[in-house]
Amino acid sequence: MPNPNRGSCGFQSTEFEQEYERPSKSQLKREMTALQKLGQELIDQPRDRVKRVPMPDDVRDAILECQLIKDHEGRRRQLQYVGKKMRSLEPEEVATIQRTIDSWRGASKAETATMHSFEKKRDKLLADDKALTELLEQYPELDAQHLRTLIRNARKEQAENKPPKAYREIFQILKQLHADSRKAANAADDDEEYEGEDESDDY
Repeated sequence: MPNPNRGSCGFQSTEFEQEYERPSKSQLKREMTALQKLGQELIDQPRDRVKRVPMPDDVRDAILECQLIKDHEGRRRQLQYVGKKMRSLEPEEVATIQRTIDSWRGASKAETATMHSFEKKRDKLLADDKALTELLEQYPELDAQHLRTLIRNARKEQAENKPPKAYREIFQILKQLHADSRKAANAADDDEEYEGEDESDDY
């Protein structure tokens, strides 16, 4: 005779499966820590940059508010609140924020590499007179006499351990040259696109 109590012990196999599929406590903790860290990265960014990140207004407001708090305990509590708001985001929203931060890192690396290239060019100008000739050939609009004076003064500053006034000015000139070149290149690209549009209008 079949046992009427068989299989009626208060649970079914599907309940085990649901329990098994839930994230473990350690996994949940890792996810919470990652979101808290993401919130901290946003807090550490300039306010204007944070305002441009695609995210819900309440999350952005919590981050901007945390940036203003100077009191250690108050900031700690607000940081916890930011973490809570970050956990309320959908996975797609978190992914968008992460991509934005990753793009900042890429831009920062490129910017750092560009700054290093200016420093190398400046050092080459001080070490080798031929470097100035090459620079003037590339940028004939430069004031050659002014640059020669700056290079001479920068060498003197280094020799006499004086404040690097001319040394810094050379860097700024190289930086401005780079910025002007990029503007000119962008303007040329815009002109090409405009001409392409005009040609397409003829058909």
